[in-house]
Amino acid sequence: MFSPSAFKDDDLQRQLQHIENTRLAVLITQGEQGLQASHVPLLLNPDEGPNGTLYGHLARGNRQWQELERGAEVLVVFPGADAYVSPGFYPSKAEDPRTVPTWNYTAVHAWGTSRVYHEAEPLLDIVRRLSDRHEQGRERPWSVDDAPADYLQGMLKAIVGFAIPIERLQSNRKLSQNRSTLDHDGVRDGLAASPDPLDNQLAALMQQP
Repeated sequence: MFSPSAFKDDDLQRQLQHIENTRLAVLITQGEQGLQASHVPLLLNPDEGPNGTLYGHLARGNRQWQELERGAEVLVVFPGADAYVSPGFYPSKAEDPRTVPTWNYTAVHAWGTSRVYHEAEPLLDIVRRLSDRHEQGRERPWSVDDAPADYLQGMLKAIVGFAIPIERLQSNRKLSQNRSTLDHDGVRDGLAASPDPLDNQLAALMQQP
């Protein structure tokens, strides 16, 4: 990921929080089957390893798990908030029209080499923790224990689990830091006034230190 110094973010705790907040990540490998990508929900254990460890699973029919088992390096992309930035947001444009549109965004990339699980016990643990996380807040949260045991065992045979100790992290927070305070605030206010909730989400990030 291209990381200009103005937007590069090396704050580990903020990187891990970004990962925690991302509901669906992109798992990318390059191996014998070529370049592959899968969209997967992941769990983060921030206390396992120097940069945390990711857990998830793939359908057994998704041959990407074979690349994981062969020890291919994995790139996991965690997209965040993003928004189109119009030159009209810049108060300075009134004096100097030499400006063009851009895009503000946040993203974290993580690299590592995975361990693969075929056994029912670690697979059940991954599925249970993923389900518990995303069922939080529901009036009647679903649990893996609601499914018949024989049905659940059959479903576990149809997936492959993995763990990815994070070896390195890279993140960008492109939030108009390269503009003047006046233009930065103009972008923030313009996005905050937008009817698009994704623009509002990016504006909220621009209010943070």
